Amino acid sequence: MAEPVVTTGTDPARAQHGVAALRQSFRQGKQALIQHFRASRATAPAALRLLRALSRHVDGTLFELWQHAVMPPHATLIAVGGYGRGELYPYSDVDVLVLLPSGKALTNAATRASIEGFITACWDIGLEIGSSVRTIDECLQEGERDLTVQTSLLESRFLCGSRSLFREFRGQHAQALDAKAFLRGKTLEMRQRHTKFEDTPYSLEPNCKESPGGLRDLQVVMWLARGAGLGKSWGELCGRGLITPFEVKQLQRNEGLIKLIRARLHMVAGRREDRLVFDLQTAVAESFGYQSTKTLRASEMLMRRYYWAAKAVTQLNQILMLNIEERINGSQDAPMRRINAHFLDRAGMLEVDRDELYTEHPHAILETFLLYQQTPGIKGLSARTLRALYNARALMGADFRRDPQNRALFMQMLQEPEGQTHAFRLMNQTSVLGRYLWVFRRIVGQMQHDLFHVYTVDQHILMVLRNVRRFFIPEHTHEYPFCSQLAAQFDRPWVLYIAALFHDVAKGRGGDHSELGAVEVRRFCREHGIAKEDTELIAFLVKGHLTMSRIAQKEDLSDSEVIEGFAATVGNARWLTALYLLTVADIRGTSPKVWNAWKGKLLEELYRSTLRALGGAKPNADAEIEARKQDARHMLALHSMLPDTETPLWQTLELSYFARHDAADLAWHARALWRHVQSEVPVVRARPSPVGEGLQVLVYAPDRPDLFARICGYFDGAGFNILDAKVHTTRTGFALDTFQVISPDLDLQYRDLVSLVESQLSLALKAQGPLPEPRKGRLSRRVKSFPFTPRISLRPDERAQRWLLSISTSDRTGLLYAIARVLAQHQINLQLAKITTLGERVEDTFLVDGAALQQNRAQLQIESELLDAVSPTL
Repeated sequence: MAEPVVTTGTDPARAQHGVAALRQSFRQGKQALIQHFRASRATAPAALRLLRALSRHVDGTLFELWQHAVMPPHATLIAVGGYGRGELYPYSDVDVLVLLPSGKALTNAATRASIEGFITACWDIGLEIGSSVRTIDECLQEGERDLTVQTSLLESRFLCGSRSLFREFRGQHAQALDAKAFLRGKTLEMRQRHTKFEDTPYSLEPNCKESPGGLRDLQVVMWLARGAGLGKSWGELCGRGLITPFEVKQLQRNEGLIKLIRARLHMVAGRREDRLVFDLQTAVAESFGYQSTKTLRASEMLMRRYYWAAKAVTQLNQILMLNIEERINGSQDAPMRRINAHFLDRAGMLEVDRDELYTEHPHAILETFLLYQQTPGIKGLSARTLRALYNARALMGADFRRDPQNRALFMQMLQEPEGQTHAFRLMNQTSVLGRYLWVFRRIVGQMQHDLFHVYTVDQHILMVLRNVRRFFIPEHTHEYPFCSQLAAQFDRPWVLYIAALFHDVAKGRGGDHSELGAVEVRRFCREHGIAKEDTELIAFLVKGHLTMSRIAQKEDLSDSEVIEGFAATVGNARWLTALYLLTVADIRGTSPKVWNAWKGKLLEELYRSTLRALGGAKPNADAEIEARKQDARHMLALHSMLPDTETPLWQTLELSYFARHDAADLAWHARALWRHVQSEVPVVRARPSPVGEGLQVLVYAPDRPDLFARICGYFDGAGFNILDAKVHTTRTGFALDTFQVISPDLDLQYRDLVSLVESQLSLALKAQGPLPEPRKGRLSRRVKSFPFTPRISLRPDERAQRWLLSISTSDRTGLLYAIARVLAQHQINLQLAKITTLGERVEDTFLVDGAALQQNRAQLQIESELLDAVSPTL
């Protein structure tokens, strides 16, 4: 042992010198280990050597501090938590317990001073220590109150001090631990953690420690095994029959990979970081030696490998958890009920009647999931069944997929009255879905870099299947009332389930995934004997699953030609209903942020207008406008407005105004403006949006080229997002603009918010002088990691009277104002604005006109300035 480097004597200078020397020694040793790891090949054994070496390095440092801190002889230093396992990641906390005998609490001043000096010295040399000081009784009491403390103490490891006290502590802790209560608590804790991470290992930024399929899932298994006295290693669990030798190899391989990724993640980040965030994925991938190709990013190669490992961990965790639960609760001897010749019901879990079932009868693999759907009371698969499925993966080859009986079983699952969501999710978790649908296997764990999907492709597909399925479940009618109403009248819902399974299945190949997916689904239909009529509908849905969303969010739904063109595309009411249901399910399955009530209104409006056109009702703009006016007059009367209140305003407006607003909007505008038709002072009115969240804002003011830009500038500065804008100019030269806005950051009551917007926006519109420079808003981490190349499209409409400006770019604060400012500078007039936000990406469409657009040189200048305005500054 080295000479003393820390003292608690009377020479402070010597003590300070000792701390400095030990600090330098500790840091140099740690950096040497990390640098050696950085230079070595990215292998699991290299990572394990680093974790153990870092742990030993800290062990030695703490031992030296303890020896020379004049600690009381009856005290013990114990490593707990992750450090207690003897595996320390480069920037993880060092958790220690200073244990005192019962009755020896911190009442002695000298003991207290020694312990405080020791802990201070730990921090001084750079150890990020998490410390506690307790007696044995206090440990047991705290463990009884807090499951996390009890778990941490379970992995205690002796470092230095009184070994007899440590043995006494371990004995009392083991005796006090209630295995059944511990199992219940850790199981509930794990479920809560999984829910926090959306019950999927396939998040695009997974936490490799805490997410489902992460290291924590394996640690939970080992904690439960330790607590029940079933073993302290995978080998010991194997020896007790809880896991097979093959599964031990799979566990060690996948655990090793995730440990390697976590260690490399710490190394690249230079801090404690367990999330594979977009900013770091590429750097971690390159540390593995991955290099991007023309079709695949380095980060995608790494993440695909991580997802497959996490999936295997999830499967093995289920098997082990069920086995341990049976041992602890004694449910391995629970009575069983035979379901058929192949399967049993063991306490609500579906169990194979023998381990060799799938080898002898491969058809029973798909029968497992069919019975899971059909059998009341079955809530999952038993450990024996999960293990049998895990070991049967090699049986599911080309012959298995071509087998007519398997194809019939798969179709039966789709056509069952219920259970598709749970069955197909379970099939994906157990790797059966990707082995039966080989085309599906190609997108398992595949990332999506389109800035609005937050799930991998396979998880998104299963989310869309879930959403479609919910339309047909009465308990979910309150979520999608109109969709549920349509679904109740839709026969053969399995047609929609197949379309959901295949709509994105060709992503990542290059080319149009909708076209390629239609080819794949036609092959599936042919192989599974699906009738021509249903095949044509399914292929249409897969090929055109983006069409309805594009039209609703980008085109003018008041234009009869748009409606007639879409009606010609869908052809009949059944196809229209199917496409509508799939579209809603698809948008809601991309990200919780993408769907909003305004998008729902646009889709429903397009559906209803198209349905009328398909029914033979030719769009009659004059009749429809007159009906809207009449409805608006009735609403005005209900508000006690005098007859002809609306006339002064309506006489100044073109037909396009009445075509783009419903009766409720017409009445609201007339009520708000009838006294201000010739007002030179801007009029601003706001109200809670009649369509979902946010506000509807009306602006009426003398028109000028920069008006739209000033409005956008106000909303940007006030923290509002614009969902939609309808822009009109009266015959008398006034602008009448209506905006749908939302503000997720404001917690004011709607009444206060309405008053605030009305007063502040009015002041903003009175401002004179040049438009201020747009501020460059901060980009999200995701946009920085996966930059989206901006696209500008400016083309005349079919009548060559107006122009359609389409802008696709990464979202950021101030974007819409930057666009509006360019248009104002070139005196471009806006007729319509559709603002579509898709996660981190925007797809904005503007209907514009202006003299500058008739000149080729000016048009190129406008497009160039718009590209500069929307291009992100990284």
